[in-house]
Amino acid sequence: MSIGDIAQRFGLATHVLRHWEAMGLLAPARVEGERRRYGPDDLYRIAVILRAKEAGFSLDEIREMMATSDAAERRAVLLRRRAELARHIAEAQASLELIDCALECDHEDFSSCPHFQSKVAERISLAPPPHVRV
Repeated sequence: MSIGDIAQRFGLATHVLRHWEAMGLLAPARVEGERRRYGPDDLYRIAVILRAKEAGFSLDEIREMMATSDAAERRAVLLRRRAELARHIAEAQASLELIDCALECDHEDFSSCPHFQSKVAERISLAPPPHVRV
């Protein structure tokens, strides 16, 4: 497949694929006057790069993870990102719980609702307001 075909398939600009190649993330075959040709393995590699970016990996981390043949080094990169992603998911879940609490609140100003305030207090390690039983 050509660079244009790949770019269209993944919804990317061609300059993104060229940048990833310059960074050492991709190495498409060259044919006919240095034209890039992407094969099935390149498709999977691009999909991995996109998923890794969604998980918060930087391009340098992706290159480090994909370029190493040292399993321990690759594992260290993955464990660092896993811990960060788990933290991010926990924070997002806590935010979702606060949103759900606000959605369930009938107070005119949900931020003054004792139940909502207790939920906020749980999330930011504040003592609940004195008039609220948790």
